[in-house]
Amino acid sequence: MRLGVVILPEQPWSEAEGIWRDAEQLGFSHAWTYDHLAWRELRDSPWFGAVPVLAAAATVTSRLRLGPLVANPNFRHPVPFAREVLALDDLSEGRLNLGIGAGGRGWDASMLGQEPWSPSERAERFAEFVGLLDRLLTEPEVSANGRYYSAEGARSHPGCRQHPRVPFVVAATGTRAMEVVARHGQGWVTTGPRGAEFPVPAQAGAAGVAEQLRRLGSACQRAGRDVGELDRFVLTGPVLDQGLSSAQHFADTVGAYQAVGVTDLVVHWPRPSPPYQGERSRFESVISAILG
Repeated sequence: MRLGVVILPEQPWSEAEGIWRDAEQLGFSHAWTYDHLAWRELRDSPWFGAVPVLAAAATVTSRLRLGPLVANPNFRHPVPFAREVLALDDLSEGRLNLGIGAGGRGWDASMLGQEPWSPSERAERFAEFVGLLDRLLTEPEVSANGRYYSAEGARSHPGCRQHPRVPFVVAATGTRAMEVVARHGQGWVTTGPRGAEFPVPAQAGAAGVAEQLRRLGSACQRAGRDVGELDRFVLTGPVLDQGLSSAQHFADTVGAYQAVGVTDLVVHWPRPSPPYQGERSRFESVISAILG
């Protein structure tokens, strides 16, 4: 089981630099940041753009894989975003994992002045967004005239450092999004069962994830793929208990998800206040006990 960590993009870089370095030193396999225009109760708090934060993190780490968890179409277009992806993959020397999701109805959905999309439109846009982004990162020149996203002679030189492109880690809980994973993903990520009350303990969370994996396996089978080809990420914190109260609790949490086929478990770097409040010393002690 690989472990990852989400570092919220809220500190000035003079403070954040040390956190990203420490995440690598602790032994995490991958580190992520949220990609939002504004996020929940932190809307009026400091918040920085995911792409420049990841660019800076790439220059002060050497082993960690990095990425947004997750980028979405609410305020992005595949053509300019592809350029940013190429730059991040280059700056990180091929350590970028691209988390992508459909987005939701929060601040991201309305801050550009549009009405939030319906669930069906959001799903349709997501499938088209990911499909076009896939082409932009693998073909030297792309023209497309989609229902929602178009491109005319879009170039993607010099291409990704990783071949044929950066890995897509696609967020999916519904059937349509799982089809996107099966078609384009190298990884899948979930925050756990829909509609569950926070915090879901590890055994119940793992049971819900197991059911999602069953449905993902069916989607992969229809697409002619083996679900075992995918890295399978679980993001704890938004719904699922992170298990960070003690080393034993965390070991049990890791074991529960590993037992149902999860390959990567992601926690949040502790903050001084909610959400994800915690003591850094305890956090480091718990993680070190596992990663040692």
